[in-house]
Amino acid sequence: MTQQWQGRWTHWRRRLLHSLLHERVPHENLAGRVAMLAAVGTVAMPLYYLLWQFFFPQSYENLILRLTGVGICVAGLFARRFSARWLSRYLLFALSYILPFFFTFMFLMNHASSIWSQSLLIGLVVLFHFETGLACRAYLIGTGAACLAVILQGEGAYVLQREVLQQLPVHWFTIAALSVVKVGSKVLERERLAGMAAGLGSVAHELRTPLTSVEANVRGMRRLLPQLAGQADTIPPLQDALSRIQFEVRHMQHMIDLFLMSASAVNRNLQPSQSLSMLAMVNAVLKRYPFTGKLQRVSVTVDVRADFQFAGQDELCVVILLNLLRNALKAIQRAGKGRVRIIVDGARPTPRLLFIDTGCGIAKNRLPLIFERFYSYPVHNGSGIGLALCRQIVTAWQAHIRCVSREHAYAIFILEFPQPCLPASTPLLPQGDACNCPSIPIQP
Repeated sequence: MTQQWQGRWTHWRRRLLHSLLHERVPHENLAGRVAMLAAVGTVAMPLYYLLWQFFFPQSYENLILRLTGVGICVAGLFARRFSARWLSRYLLFALSYILPFFFTFMFLMNHASSIWSQSLLIGLVVLFHFETGLACRAYLIGTGAACLAVILQGEGAYVLQREVLQQLPVHWFTIAALSVVKVGSKVLERERLAGMAAGLGSVAHELRTPLTSVEANVRGMRRLLPQLAGQADTIPPLQDALSRIQFEVRHMQHMIDLFLMSASAVNRNLQPSQSLSMLAMVNAVLKRYPFTGKLQRVSVTVDVRADFQFAGQDELCVVILLNLLRNALKAIQRAGKGRVRIIVDGARPTPRLLFIDTGCGIAKNRLPLIFERFYSYPVHNGSGIGLALCRQIVTAWQAHIRCVSREHAYAIFILEFPQPCLPASTPLLPQGDACNCPSIPIQP
């Protein structure tokens, strides 16, 4: 029993440390961060009421405001179940109320006491760790509402007192400093990504020249083979060897194209500008992908339940699908077994695309990390920008990507899109193209 509790404690400690270490990464695990902060608020609101009411009494306390804050925080515990639209709405409301409104109101009603001055400053620091535009809106809404509430309480004259106004330069300097730090972090991240793109470009340039030379020599050797007609026994093995060399060269050329597309997409405008057919994009990617042979190609099957249209960009969609297909095939290669099944399901209220592989799966403790930028497992397995880029693109398209997996069994990547405005017109694949993969539970 002791070992079991130690194992659980180690697991939760690692998850907590990971959440804290990634607190400043923008747009990554936002729902998880909201849920963690909501848990802190659920405990801190009543706890500090007891502290300031009984142990270190303050001149003013308000139980109703605190209970309202607790209710808002309890709702935030379920942030992972919110859609992106409702999460953004909840976040604006919760941040406006709990951080600038509550802390500013209590700061003013306690006549700028030292405790509430420091509490308000801490609240602003937490607030501006979120996206700057969101934090500014919440700050203006919450602060304005707090000042209005103080006026309605009959304490409006205190809003313009020296003790209050002298805090504003400190607050504004804190906001400016945090904004600059966040901008610096974003610039550093973009520079790192740009450096990777430049490095990939240089490597691609250096590789293309010898690969082109190898392919040219192979074509020349093929033309010389008829001169060896008298040595018929040697021709088939030579033909096989040359075909293999030519295939490997083309495979490398395709992989270079994939890496360059992924790297260059980082600096592109990701907003949707085209209406695309999902089935057409899947077919285009399957034709384009450099399969290692017929055996690998037949391991990938497509099941079309209904095609659908979605708003996006064709080149960026190719990047997403190529990355997902490549990851699925690598999982099968590592496991030494399995198949890949692609499901185009536009018949649902929420159209979706599924990539299912029955390869090595993903460990439960690594599943929350796979969409984080620069994270890769195993460590040598890629640059760690593929899935992060996929999530960034689909988020810009108002879509959603998630993963369901069981280690050593399967991994399912689910891409859900907004309801299309236009009906899909691309004809469906014949029924024979559906696969007979083993049944795998898929969450709705």
